[in-house]
Amino acid sequence: MRPMAQVAMVMNLDKCIGCHTCSVTCKQAWTNRSGMEYVWFNNVETRPGQGYPRRYEDQEKWRGGWELNKRGALKLRNGGRIKSLLGIFSNPKLPEIKDYYEPWTYDYKNLTDAPLGDDYPVAEPRSLIDGKPMKVEWSSNWDDNLGGATEYGDLDPMVEKVREQAQQAADKVKFAFEQTFMFYLPRICEHCLNPSCVSSCPSGAMYKRAEDGIVLVDQDGCRGWRKCVTGCPYKKVYFNHKTGKAEKCTLCYPRLEVGLPTVCSETCVGRLRYLGVILYDADKVTEAASTKDEHALYEAQLGVFLDPEDPEVRRAAEAADIPYDWVEAARRSPVHALISKYKVALPLHPEYRTMPMVWYIPPLSPVVDALSETGHDGEDADNLFGAIDTLRIPLEYLAEIFTAGDVAPVRSSLTKLAAMRAHMRAINLGERPDPSVADSVGMDGPEIEEMYRLLAIAKYEDRYVIPTAAVGDAKRLEESAVPDACSLDHVDGVGMRGDGPFGADSGQKQLPLVTIENFHAARRRQTTDDEPDDVREQQ
Repeated sequence: MRPMAQVAMVMNLDKCIGCHTCSVTCKQAWTNRSGMEYVWFNNVETRPGQGYPRRYEDQEKWRGGWELNKRGALKLRNGGRIKSLLGIFSNPKLPEIKDYYEPWTYDYKNLTDAPLGDDYPVAEPRSLIDGKPMKVEWSSNWDDNLGGATEYGDLDPMVEKVREQAQQAADKVKFAFEQTFMFYLPRICEHCLNPSCVSSCPSGAMYKRAEDGIVLVDQDGCRGWRKCVTGCPYKKVYFNHKTGKAEKCTLCYPRLEVGLPTVCSETCVGRLRYLGVILYDADKVTEAASTKDEHALYEAQLGVFLDPEDPEVRRAAEAADIPYDWVEAARRSPVHALISKYKVALPLHPEYRTMPMVWYIPPLSPVVDALSETGHDGEDADNLFGAIDTLRIPLEYLAEIFTAGDVAPVRSSLTKLAAMRAHMRAINLGERPDPSVADSVGMDGPEIEEMYRLLAIAKYEDRYVIPTAAVGDAKRLEESAVPDACSLDHVDGVGMRGDGPFGADSGQKQLPLVTIENFHAARRRQTTDDEPDDVREQQ
């Protein structure tokens, strides 16, 4: 056993309202600059839909992720070292700008400064890449609220798979307005346990941090080969055409290091995101990813995770120098509870064999809505259990997204959510819950109520369990950075060196511009129930 710690995320799709607040705040924090106009580290897709970039799930075309060779060993779908070396100067398996979308703005000056006349002036769209007039034909969320579903819905790769497997294709996924429903799928980098982007990078600039599992890009080491863009099956690595470097979601590691959740989690209107620590056995990752049966990959990844309550695991974690606070955070982790204890969260496309660490609770609400429309009680357990297999978007579609086509885990997750609704409905009506409802899903009443508190009314500190050791480590690292340059007593101290050849501050190793104290202040403002002192003084 070789225990390691990973910061992971779970999203409850039943609570996503598609407001895109997470996308906008992430955009403002990380990609609001030249060369990154088309980039969305966080985006929210409407499913069914083609996604962003369009049809990114079609790995027969994009060649992302891993596959098994004839000996059953893992190999990159885009080819091994020799093929990568031979094609290092030509990488055709890349989405083009039309697959993402050509970013644009509007010529507002033409609108505001137009002279008086008989014609109405308009603000024409102009490309943010070359500044020329353009026609808007696609965007990062062109499928929003099933926009254009009748025209583009058939191009969803998961719809194609379901229809290929269904004997009566017309009865499985329909796009007539009255016969379909939608759900939202927020996506960020998966920060995988077995990241194919890291293995695809020829220069070694892409790496996975040992202390928390976050996958990052060393901007100094990146040479712009773009193999990582091809290697990532989720297409969550982007190329900055201004800097010639690859960039990706950082899981807001500067915030995590001081105990703050990611920006997308902090600003989520629906409170659907959970952050926490998961302990896993690093020695089992390759074996789990090499599982031959794709339907068994979900269970194989569950087998990689360790129980933080197990005394043997705790001793092994201590021997591996995992901080005590990290182990305690893993014990209280909402992510561990939803994934391993209640087993209602599922991975995104485990068939890519990257062992993703952003998991999803499948949506149940449309089942209740569909039942209510028929005049039946949408919260009654018997009705709910019977309706789960008759979803308008079939279980097969959800299974293609979350469990490599295996319907059983999806059905199990949805039945547990249905049992929770029926159980809590009885309590809210002052009735005695039927114990057979909980028994039917392998749970008891207190366990269902505990899951309800986590999914429905969890507080801030219950949804985001971030190790406090990270705060101490960040403070220590800040104080120890460039020790000889932090005192005026030394010749090379701050302010004691001359300017470099390119002006002030050039030729020097820069200290962090944002201090840890600023993060502490932000955390107090965002998590406290009281008004800050400066606000009270102003009043």
